Amino acid sequence: MKLHGITLLECETADQLQRALRAGCTVGVVVLVEPSQLESIAACDSLLGQGEVLWIGLIARSLLALPAVRTLVADYLINFIALPAPIEHIDLVLRHARGMALVRSQPRSALSDPVASNDPAPMVGNTVQMHRLLHQIKRIARTDAAVLINGQSGTGKELAAQSIHRQSARRQAPFVAVNCGAIPAQLFQSELFGAEKGAYTGATQRRIGRIEAAQGGTLFLDEIGDLPMEMQVNLLRFLQEKTIERVGGNQTLQIDARIIAATHIDLAEAVAQGRFREDLYYRINVVCITTPRLADRVEDIEDIARHYFVHFAHRHNRSLRGFSKSALQAMLHHGWPGNVRELVNRVQRAVVMAEGRFIQPEDLGFDRPSEPLVLMSLDHARATADRAMIRRALAQARNHISQAAQLLGISRVTLYRLIEKYQLHPQKISLISAHGEQFFQLVSALHAADSEGDAAENYGELTR
Repeated sequence: MKLHGITLLECETADQLQRALRAGCTVGVVVLVEPSQLESIAACDSLLGQGEVLWIGLIARSLLALPAVRTLVADYLINFIALPAPIEHIDLVLRHARGMALVRSQPRSALSDPVASNDPAPMVGNTVQMHRLLHQIKRIARTDAAVLINGQSGTGKELAAQSIHRQSARRQAPFVAVNCGAIPAQLFQSELFGAEKGAYTGATQRRIGRIEAAQGGTLFLDEIGDLPMEMQVNLLRFLQEKTIERVGGNQTLQIDARIIAATHIDLAEAVAQGRFREDLYYRINVVCITTPRLADRVEDIEDIARHYFVHFAHRHNRSLRGFSKSALQAMLHHGWPGNVRELVNRVQRAVVMAEGRFIQPEDLGFDRPSEPLVLMSLDHARATADRAMIRRALAQARNHISQAAQLLGISRVTLYRLIEKYQLHPQKISLISAHGEQFFQLVSALHAADSEGDAAENYGELTR
């Protein structure tokens, strides 16, 4: 039976809620009238973030001060109503939620599609290590001194170089990046220094090299420690003379470019082992900075993840609202051998693959953390089993005491005593979807109640 044009499906267990979500429910109602219900809500934490459900809360006014309730409202609800409240107000909020669900179900091409920025802010972090690095970058940017950036792969060495360039007087000129370890030996000369027409087979026109392309700006020599020894000589001459000659030409070109180099290896050790020229090392190592590992600035992980989440969600999945608590915990406990690059990669993959409203650990490629095994006493184990069986019987009997007692094979008096002993109360989550008028009966009862205790008592009576 429909009431006020809205139908209802009540979910008493997490399994029922899961089935309702799979059935395509679009608007949900969470009813909280007593603190004991928070336990069942917490058990459904991951389910509340699944699908496209818009959640409304009907919450007893006395519970709104609880931290767990505030977290629930902030993370999962698009609106909430403090009980008691007029039925007309509740009806209006539910109709608005249904309208929002209808709009969200429309194809995205039919909606406005503002263009998202393709250039996220390069350096994110508020730890001591990041503040120190950003301060060093700001000071270095004022000069034209050569800079060597040390750091593991994925720590953002190129981002640091770009930040130096953008804050320098050369910001309007080109920033040219060269991956020294990726250029084949036979192409190194022409790739860096350029080539004249006819200099080699296939050279049908003059080619401008990377160094010449950086004229007036910044030349970033990435992974310079991987540069073969024979190529280091050619690069050293340019760094000393600030001049180049294109392959096949005899014209000397004066180049004005700031040099920033980066490496993931210990160049001092490479010099000692004879794998890197000492004179080249001192030429590029006028000022040295180090980009910290992500594992050394764990406090920045959440900020970085949220920053790139906004960037990628704009492009791939705008229905996502953020990270679940378990996803944030999984990120904080990961070792991040790939540093920031790995984090960005995992966030982008999660935004693309996530099916719910919140990113889960498995979306990031992590296993969901298992609960630690806790040894309990026999009395505790028996009490836990008793609670579970009584709750199940009450659910099957729709909270009818006589029927529940028959299911358990005990008397009504014994069941009442156990309910009082274990302080068991009806715990439910309601979804708008299929049938029933108990929802509005419940709201009316809550509205009519003079106190929190009356509201809880009426709730128990209505769910029987």
